[in-house]
Amino acid sequence: MVVVLFKINHVSTVIPINHPKIVMYLQGLASKYDERVLNAMEAYGHKRGFPIIDRLCGAMIHLLTLSIGAKRVFELGSGFGYSAYWFSKAVGPQGKVWCTDGDPENQSLAERYLKKAKLWNRIAFAVGDAVTNLKRTQGTFDIVYNDIDKHGYPAAWEAAKNRIRPGGLYICDNTLWSGRVAEKKVEDDIYPGWTEAIRDHNRRIYADKNFDATLIPLRDGVLVARRR
Repeated sequence: MVVVLFKINHVSTVIPINHPKIVMYLQGLASKYDERVLNAMEAYGHKRGFPIIDRLCGAMIHLLTLSIGAKRVFELGSGFGYSAYWFSKAVGPQGKVWCTDGDPENQSLAERYLKKAKLWNRIAFAVGDAVTNLKRTQGTFDIVYNDIDKHGYPAAWEAAKNRIRPGGLYICDNTLWSGRVAEKKVEDDIYPGWTEAIRDHNRRIYADKNFDATLIPLRDGVLVARRR
């Protein structure tokens, strides 16, 4: 659950963004997406504490991809292929999803899961730095998705924004960062500097005249920006 922490007279008050009952209700609706490989990927991520975007955000990016008829998606940070599962289903047999991750083991896991889902033939997976791989890949994209380490968010945005075609989308996860972005002074930044990097990233996008943006308070915050 995403929360925003406000300090009133030096006392922390926790304000839920997504009430647990609402989340449970939405998850019940999203059970329509139950599928053997998807369920296995979620079980793997939850058991190991791997930060996947999870079912509700997955269904959302799937819908966004379908809504613009996206065929070319570039992922900055793919983990073991959970978000790529949703994107590759949406782009269809003629589409392609470029995945990136720094861990070759995640590439192997993604291949195993996505082959079982009969989606691997839509994937191009590169091991290494995400932004570097984006710069090496030619062409523009219908969607660039960002979920790398948070200190790299501003640089990822700068590298991605001109690679998105007009009408295309930039989608970024963890843009509320458990509510830390709303704090005047962050005292529990688990990785020093990450909260300010996310704030900087969010400000840059909202200030860019070439994009229309909204930040959806689902799970840990998903920022969606459409290029004009």
